[in-house]
Amino acid sequence: MEHKVVDHLFRHHYGKMVAILTRFFGLSYIETIEDAVQDTFIKATSQWRTKIPDNPEGWLNRVAKNRTIDILRSIQAEKNRNLSITTGASSLQIDELFLDHEVADSQLRMIFVACHPSLHPSEQIAFALKTISGFSTKEMAAALLTKEETIVKRLTRAKKSIRENNIQFKYPAPEAIPERMVRVMEVIYLTFNEGFHSTNKEKLIKEDLCGEAIRLCQLLLKKEQFRSGSLYALFALLCFHMSRLESKVSSDNQIVNLKHQDRTKWYFPLIKMGNSAMLKAMDYDDTSVYHYEAAIASEHLNAKTFKDTNWKNISYWYEQLYTFEPNMFTLLNHATVCLQLTDFEKTHQLLKIVDVAELGQRAYLYYGCYAEYYINKGEKELAISFLDKALLETTNSLERDFLINKKSGLI
Repeated sequence: MEHKVVDHLFRHHYGKMVAILTRFFGLSYIETIEDAVQDTFIKATSQWRTKIPDNPEGWLNRVAKNRTIDILRSIQAEKNRNLSITTGASSLQIDELFLDHEVADSQLRMIFVACHPSLHPSEQIAFALKTISGFSTKEMAAALLTKEETIVKRLTRAKKSIRENNIQFKYPAPEAIPERMVRVMEVIYLTFNEGFHSTNKEKLIKEDLCGEAIRLCQLLLKKEQFRSGSLYALFALLCFHMSRLESKVSSDNQIVNLKHQDRTKWYFPLIKMGNSAMLKAMDYDDTSVYHYEAAIASEHLNAKTFKDTNWKNISYWYEQLYTFEPNMFTLLNHATVCLQLTDFEKTHQLLKIVDVAELGQRAYLYYGCYAEYYINKGEKELAISFLDKALLETTNSLERDFLINKKSGLI
């Protein structure tokens, strides 16, 4: 039980604690702060075995602060200098930074630090996912479709750039905000995707990550200078996807595909929020991939049943999306839509264009789509061969069970 509580708090508070402590101690101590926060959660896992504190969040904040102070005092002692901030005005100041509005402000500052132009785009995203959302190296590798050692190198380079360029813990100048927001939104999008379709071996959905992405989006939308059509469209997209979470996995922990999902479980207040955000997105001149993806998600939500889905509209939106920004996942998703339209020729054309190497850890989706293509054509042996390929690429146990069950139905 205590591990679940700690995991939950880690997702919700790791980024907050790193941001707050960084705001107080400075970016030059970011690695020390991350170590201190990590130590805090390790300590919580150990000490909470018998009893969880009445105020877990307060316990974590206090221990992380004290651990950071201890580490920094040791560093300063080696330089024959004293660091005394455990009492008096300095202690009061750091405590005040844990107030809700200060937490939000610190996290927004951290988002923009992560997306500073001095950092390479790949480093920006890796640093943001680590410091803001507490992604593990493995989760980042999956989300960014790369190797774990590559992620480690990107994080190292990002921290080096922050030191060498003396990047400050503050908001960008007004004229720099639009460009910086492109990366900020991408980080939020990747965070949500890892929650909505997790690469974790045992769990398909991580609600905490989805909730974290939506929360970060809301933090940005509260400040007028960060609002745009793209940000509102992204928020709409996240709301639309989040509304279907409960229907994605059955009570016996099995994947339920869209066709068989219980639509009465869809959370309509979130759909309403998404629709409202899309209307606001139309008040701005900018257009993004999030506009198109939200339009596609909306088509699914508007259908009363799977049979009522307007697949022609969805096919159109995928064509527009690919024209706007070519992407292998867009081609693959479009192929699945063409299957619903029984346009086997178009499905095959799209699948032949897909470069499976660019799908990374999601390559099993490509083989799964090919299997579905051959199932629809009545070619069971070919379908089974592609299901076998999909199984070789799948690490998530729920996905494996889903594919095994589909294969069993063909034998």
